[in-house]
Amino acid sequence: MKNQAIYPGKVWLDTNGNRIQAHGGSIMYIDGVYYWYGENKEKTDGVNGIWHWGVKCYSSTDLYNWEDRGIIIPPEPGDPTSSLHPESCMDRPHIIYNKKTKKYVCWMKIMNKDSFQTQTETVMVANHILGPYTKVKEGLQPLGMNAGDFDLAVAEDGKAYYYFERVHSETICADLTEDYTDVTGYYSTHFPRKHPPYVREATAHFKRKGKHYLITSGTTGYLPNPSEVAVADTWHGPYKVLGNPHVGDESQTSFHSQISCIFKVEGKKDLYIACADRWLPQNMDKEYPIYEEMFNSIYSEEEKEFDFSRMGEEPVQNTSIADYVWLPLRFDGDMVYIDWKDEWRIEDYE
Repeated sequence: MKNQAIYPGKVWLDTNGNRIQAHGGSIMYIDGVYYWYGENKEKTDGVNGIWHWGVKCYSSTDLYNWEDRGIIIPPEPGDPTSSLHPESCMDRPHIIYNKKTKKYVCWMKIMNKDSFQTQTETVMVANHILGPYTKVKEGLQPLGMNAGDFDLAVAEDGKAYYYFERVHSETICADLTEDYTDVTGYYSTHFPRKHPPYVREATAHFKRKGKHYLITSGTTGYLPNPSEVAVADTWHGPYKVLGNPHVGDESQTSFHSQISCIFKVEGKKDLYIACADRWLPQNMDKEYPIYEEMFNSIYSEEEKEFDFSRMGEEPVQNTSIADYVWLPLRFDGDMVYIDWKDEWRIEDYE
């Protein structure tokens, strides 16, 4: 049975009847077709040590019904040293197209298994969105920094930009080289914060009416927190923080989700969709203030005791059953709002 609407937070199946596995994902629109790609978590049950099973891609023409196009970047289980080994913490693949080289360029964040503080990038290229992809860089530390969650964006003139969390201190906007496989060395810094959970990550960039927007989350791992929207007149800012876009979000958890990308729907006058992951759908009984208190106790230089028993039993991070929360953006002047909807339709927007 075909989907005829988007149901935020509900289990989303592909056209074969299987859960969609495109987490920390993004959308590309190519020749009338939408491609949704992301981390394949189908084997990640939270206990077997498997973090990912490559990058998977789906295609659709209506944004409701998605066809499985397979694993476009496979895992490398035979090489324990590879950044694509299933136990390697590969997150948030982002793909952009380079009109000059005619290559699709994919960046992936890799967290060091022994210390999540050490984070690098793996860069791959392909002739088609569906691959095959060839590895061109591994262990890249852009600008010599530990580079966390990120987004890639391309300007109308073909210049590309890389927004990432410098672990765990600030947000960086860095210019990419002409082939999009490295940084040039020119960068700007934004949103300096003392420590988690206030440092910003999961940056999602979009442009509307000449303004640049960044929507970010706090740093609490898979535990959700309040999003924050910022606006600027240029790629490098300065960015003005406008506040939490989620309307009526009493739990301060961004509706128990974390945004991974924002894209404009083709053919619509002003419809932008925030695509988010609900990483732990079985762990929605708590609100952000207790997470804030816990992370403050861990990262603050002051002696802060926290009774970890208040968190209850630690949830098994079975991200194979993570859901998606897709919601439309609403604008009022420069401000962006995200309203909860149990279901909604693309057709209801001009």
